[in-house]
Amino acid sequence: MIRVLLADDQAMVRGALATVLGLEADIEVVAQVGSGDEVLAAAKEAAPDVALLDVQMPGKDGLAAAAELHAALPSCRVIICTTFGRPGYLARAMAAGAAGFVVKDAPPEQLVEAVRRVHSGLRVVDPALAAESLATGASPLTGREGDVLSTARDGSTVADIAKALFLSEGTVRNHLSAAIGKTGARTRAEAVRLAEERGWL
Repeated sequence: MIRVLLADDQAMVRGALATVLGLEADIEVVAQVGSGDEVLAAAKEAAPDVALLDVQMPGKDGLAAAAELHAALPSCRVIICTTFGRPGYLARAMAAGAAGFVVKDAPPEQLVEAVRRVHSGLRVVDPALAAESLATGASPLTGREGDVLSTARDGSTVADIAKALFLSEGTVRNHLSAAIGKTGARTRAEAVRLAEERGWL
């Protein structure tokens, strides 16, 4: 029996995934949570073989939860299951220790097969996303440039960003300028949007 933990902030989606997986004779859903912050505690209690994590959740996102789970319970294999098939997410998921990456609009039988394959020790990646990821390449942003863009999401001023990240305003301007250039954007807001669309933030 393959023991599965589900983490998705949308109760209807979580319930649908649980129903699909529960129809299989060799799969049992042993835990369901609605936020990334709940993943590790639930995994420690339920001892799943596979964790199916959404990317965008309240608290920790699925990528941060995957890294935490991989570090604390390496025997639990992680599959990222998301609506947002962005190339940058794939690279970040693999860096976080995920063994699989599937998109929610895939047929149910693909999800079931992904759980079985990951449980058996294989890696599973949506083929279209893998091709797009290779074509797009890795994020060109440095860690600090990513931090600055993330902090700029809500329209914060240079001074606000500098204060939040303990940087000088000049350093923030330099990072913003570099990030705008690397994303091919014309403005800071456009750079944030493009980086998010590519899964770099």
